[in-house]
Amino acid sequence: MKVLIGTTNPAKLRMFEQVLDGYPIEFVTLRDLGITAEPEEMGEDPAQNAAIKAAFYGQFADYVICNDSGLYFDDMALDDPRQPGLHIRTPRGKRLDDEEMILYYSQLVHSLGGKALAYYLDGFAVKTPAGLQTFMKSQEEGRENAFWMLDTPCEERRPGWPLDSLSLLMDGTPYLKRGVEHKPSSAGTTKRAWVQFLASALGLSPLEEA
Repeated sequence: MKVLIGTTNPAKLRMFEQVLDGYPIEFVTLRDLGITAEPEEMGEDPAQNAAIKAAFYGQFADYVICNDSGLYFDDMALDDPRQPGLHIRTPRGKRLDDEEMILYYSQLVHSLGGKALAYYLDGFAVKTPAGLQTFMKSQEEGRENAFWMLDTPCEERRPGWPLDSLSLLMDGTPYLKRGVEHKPSSAGTTKRAWVQFLASALGLSPLEEA
């Protein structure tokens, strides 16, 4: 089965390759297909944005996976204009490259005292000939997978996920010491739930556990 990953983010591609390892999937990317067009993401949550992208890229492939994320600081009001929400890479309307993101968020966290509790909300959408399906964890589940963001980045970088350079797991482990599939929002039961969703939505049988 060929599956189009609706992203240009190399970290997201590696994540899907790793978490769906073992399934009979051949991943292709937007670059592989020469796709440069982008949909206008006007959803109200990550699942809606993922669905908008999956429906759009569904015109180019029979099977499509799309993902969108929101970043939230736990001690910041949801209506605070500094709250990233769905605009992680475009705070205040300006699109930032990886290094600009690291600078912006290190300054934001510094204004919050140098260390801030944060969490992601992830939305997934799968488009197949049978239709479009979405999955998103709850805000409570997001908080269960919270992590620390610092105001001083480490020297290491992960292209596509620049904020990993500012992030620590709750046990103090630098986020970049963990594998790419272990983003703070993909731990434990939450990760299993969205991996099961992806496989089921694609019509794939569960893998046998070793």
